[in-house]
Amino acid sequence: MPVDKITPDDSRVSHRETVLNGQKYHYIHGVPKHGKFKATVFLIHGWPDLSYGWRYQIPFLIQQNMQVVVPDMMGYGRTDAPRSPPADLRLYSIKRAADDISELAKQLGAPKIILGGHDWGGIVVYRTAQWYPELVTHVFSVCTPYTAPSRRFISLAEMVHGPLPQFGYQMQLAGPELEANVTSCDQVRNFLRALYGGRSEQGKPYFRPETGIDLDGLETIGVAPSLDGEACSSEMNSQIVIDSRLQELEYYTREYMRHGLHGPLNWYRTRRINFEDDLKLGTKMVKQPVLFISGRHDAVLTPEMSKGMEAFVPRLTRREVEASHWALTQTPEEVNNIVKEWLREVALGSRSLL
Repeated sequence: MPVDKITPDDSRVSHRETVLNGQKYHYIHGVPKHGKFKATVFLIHGWPDLSYGWRYQIPFLIQQNMQVVVPDMMGYGRTDAPRSPPADLRLYSIKRAADDISELAKQLGAPKIILGGHDWGGIVVYRTAQWYPELVTHVFSVCTPYTAPSRRFISLAEMVHGPLPQFGYQMQLAGPELEANVTSCDQVRNFLRALYGGRSEQGKPYFRPETGIDLDGLETIGVAPSLDGEACSSEMNSQIVIDSRLQELEYYTREYMRHGLHGPLNWYRTRRINFEDDLKLGTKMVKQPVLFISGRHDAVLTPEMSKGMEAFVPRLTRREVEASHWALTQTPEEVNNIVKEWLREVALGSRSLL
């Protein structure tokens, strides 16, 4: 049976706008039909995603009697994307994201929240839990391991030429090439196809973690399988699955065309800013209970990167799914079941209605 997911115009959720610390944000909001909920869950997306990246988790969490809040992060979708310069690049920092999450929780009257993150969103939820320990009660992260603050600045080049060569693509994202050459609707569409697993007719991938996007070959790229999890396993109704992927691809393309790539790419230009903020943090520990779900086949955030997390996250629960980086949509049933079990046993305990 297919896993339930929201559609862009789904009546079970509302699309809201608000101003957080001077910038307009868009977020998806959902509550159970009866209006009562046991807890508030914020879901934080990463690159190159949107709030809609949590489409399989939103209805599931609503069904578990949760208030669900899913923002488009700074620079993405319908949220503001200030150009920097002249705007301060700190608008795209992790600390700024934490401050905005705190402000949105305050506006919603939620004194305590559970935070879930994926990709950059995983980094954001760990740091938000550290900056706002009275607000964040529990954390779960899909694919993104915890990285403790460093007392020494480590440049991206040093990381790529050292322990994490698979971060080479970030050097391309942080530079000027993509922003200058991926501007039209067709270019953005093919760019997204490449990042979500699109290949040539010969099976050649157009995204490699070590080097980034092959811009020269984007015109011949095929469909993007990771924009619909069912495409990975479904052999029946193949035309329906392909149509669903194309619809999702078009939605993503339209949302990215609102502001272009400048805002999302700025997240890769804040490394030193994030380092300077970490120096002020005053702790390397995440004291809240944490669920970490790794993707066994994630080629960028490899499971090996999570080695030693227990030293900084003493209340850690580990789980793994047979997925690449796009576990939220490739293995949604498995991810949802793991989160459900953790919510019941750890996050809600005796208060659970699950």
